[in-house]
Amino acid sequence: MNDTAKVGKGWSVGLWTAQLLLAAAYGLFGSMKATQPLDQLAAMMTWIPNFPPLFVRTLGIVEVLGAIGLILPSLTRIYPRLTVVAALCILLHQFCAVALHLSKGEINVLGLNAVLIALAVFIFWGRRSKAVIEPRA
Repeated sequence: MNDTAKVGKGWSVGLWTAQLLLAAAYGLFGSMKATQPLDQLAAMMTWIPNFPPLFVRTLGIVEVLGAIGLILPSLTRIYPRLTVVAALCILLHQFCAVALHLSKGEINVLGLNAVLIALAVFIFWGRRSKAVIEPRA
């Protein structure tokens, strides 16, 4: 039985919308960190010069993988619980990002972090308990 049959269609639409928004953000930010010249990134993200290039590139790849993890398992219904794991990992990543921004006094960027945290919490809760997607039979 699919998630729409168990709960109202609104929950399913809301969760898919949140998954797509968070995946789009993580895919965009991750691909930028993985591919853009570091000096261009540093103009947008002031923390970049404080970390080794390999860390920044690896973080970008991990963010892209997180974006894929939010969508692909649920879409294919192959290990759809991995979407829950991806949302949890994104939550942990965002808490680290908040700590970094606070340590650098970058209060102005915390609004974006708050939105990303809210989306990840909603996905984690929704796909874990409210609108669980059943694995393919």
